[in-house]
Amino acid sequence: MKKALIFQGGWDGHQPELVSKRFGGILEKEGFKVTISDTLDCLADLDALMELDLLVSCWTMGEINHDYVVNMAKAIGAGVGLAGHHGGMCDSFRLNTEWQFITGGQWVSHPGGDGVNYTVNITAHSNPIVAGIEDFPVSSEHYYLHIDPSIEILATTRFSPETVPYYHISNKPVDMPVVWTKSWGNGRVFYTSLGHLDNVFDHSPSAQEIVRRGMLWAAEGKAYAVENGLTTDRFENTAKMY
Repeated sequence: MKKALIFQGGWDGHQPELVSKRFGGILEKEGFKVTISDTLDCLADLDALMELDLLVSCWTMGEINHDYVVNMAKAIGAGVGLAGHHGGMCDSFRLNTEWQFITGGQWVSHPGGDGVNYTVNITAHSNPIVAGIEDFPVSSEHYYLHIDPSIEILATTRFSPETVPYYHISNKPVDMPVVWTKSWGNGRVFYTSLGHLDNVFDHSPSAQEIVRRGMLWAAEGKAYAVENGLTTDRFENTAKMY
């Protein structure tokens, strides 16, 4: 049986308990044994993390012991998947650049606040995480992120002068990533900016389906690494990285 650990907490405005329950339920239906932790101390034991197939981050803002990030970097690098959404993954630990390096992006603004109407445009139609899903409307926060240029973009949304007025619109229109994947060592990383509130997934079945597929995709990396005898030797480096 595959194992998943969801760590939830931080700012309550993103409803981490409700979202964690939703994501945990999705994974349990897929045959996972799911543990939900409301403390980051669950990340202290590297050996325990190495036994997982998937880590799910539902923790907005706050601070983290850097040793815990190092543990996650090693576990994900060895093949454990990482998945998350909205501020629960890409606005988790603003002071920790290693975490941002792992996840592939960092939130910087949501012009207009909650309730902005926008369209999610699917851009990688052959990717199994979004295959068969059409462009869909969302009413939520419109996330503007600083991103890692190495990410694989699966869906975007347009920021332009016709969107919510703010200082950024004096620049050219931007197709901002909404769904992406990336690699961290042998591990798979999945992120979507959707889901300011838990009920976004009720109003948008496509958003929930993308999360379901994304979590499963990320979790599959562990078995692939084991089956193919992949090690972390080529990733190891003793130089200071952060």
